Amino acid sequence: QVQLVQSGGGLVQPGGSLRLSCAASGFPFTNYAMSWYRQAPGKEREVVAAVTSGGRTNYADSVKGRFTISRDNVQNTIHLQMNSLKPEDTAVYYCYRNPNYWGQGTQVTVSS
Repeated sequence: QVQLVQSGGGLVQPGGSLRLSCAASGFPFTNYAMSWYRQAPGKEREVVAAVTSGGRTNYADSVKGRFTISRDNVQNTIHLQMNSLKPEDTAVYYCYRNPNYWGQGTQVTVSS
């Protein structure tokens, strides 16, 4: 069955960096686009970044220039490198594969 297992995250000061990873299994990874979403307290879940099966990337305006999504088709893993973090980036981050497969969620807290 499809499994998405996340790692990374934690507490970081404003301006700092974190890297999230999502290890995928149970499906032909190279055939699927993958995404990162986030959900802040009291807000709806929103897409942060996506990478197509061919490696093209797309970002929410709020993270462009600061976050980088990548995929490793050998390790069946996607990553989200987050730089210049801001307090408003605080949220639970989820990896996602359509139609409705989600990682377990990882807390990212940006605070001094």
